Amino acid sequence: MISFNYETDFSLANENMLSDWISKAIESENLKEGDINYIFCDDEYLHKLNVEFLNHDTLTDIISFDYTIGKIIQGDIYISIERVRDNANDFNVSFLEEVNRVMIHGVLHYCGYKDKTTQDASEMRDKENHYLAMLG
Repeated sequence: MISFNYETDFSLANENMLSDWISKAIESENLKEGDINYIFCDDEYLHKLNVEFLNHDTLTDIISFDYTIGKIIQGDIYISIERVRDNANDFNVSFLEEVNRVMIHGVLHYCGYKDKTTQDASEMRDKENHYLAMLG
């Protein structure tokens, strides 16, 4: 089950459509959907998590806590709406496109995709683009 939680004024207008999209992406990776919680927050909220749990004193757009067991994808995905908005401006894309990219990015990590090397980051970006195209 995919749930959306808000620790900021932001909210998604199309939760059911996005939930179906994410479910189909997981299924197409030959995995099963468990409990996935999206938590939309601000920079301060996510920075605190970044320092407390990852010992990183930096701003970031997403932190995901992966609780996947075997082929059942589950976890908590925290997204800073402020970072996403700034990144959308930096990358010259719409805010909603960047929100969707970050949402699928978190799930792709749970599916086993990495982004630390140039090659892995390129594969991750290809997968993001593939699933964004599915969304339409």
